[in-house]
Amino acid sequence: MTTYNELEAAVIQWARDRQIIPNSTAMAQAIKTHEELGELISALHRDDLGEAIDAYGDILVTLIIGARLHGVNLVGCLSAAFDQIKDRKGTLRSDGVFVKES
Repeated sequence: MTTYNELEAAVIQWARDRQIIPNSTAMAQAIKTHEELGELISALHRDDLGEAIDAYGDILVTLIIGARLHGVNLVGCLSAAFDQIKDRKGTLRSDGVFVKES
């Protein structure tokens, strides 16, 4: 099984081989992420698992490249985000609203 670090390195090498790194920008990759998110929403709306899997993967690729161009990596970003939310308490209601505990 391939590890996340191996996949991240492969994505970064792929981007270098195609001159995405260094010729793109974090903003350009964010815009691409936004486009891919639209494809994910469309796939979910159609209940198309294959297209959803493709979109999730494409989103991760654009996030990995964008983070690298910004000088950070996704694991570090995820760690920072989790540190902020890990002690939050509450539940998600069936209507999609998260209710924080006091």
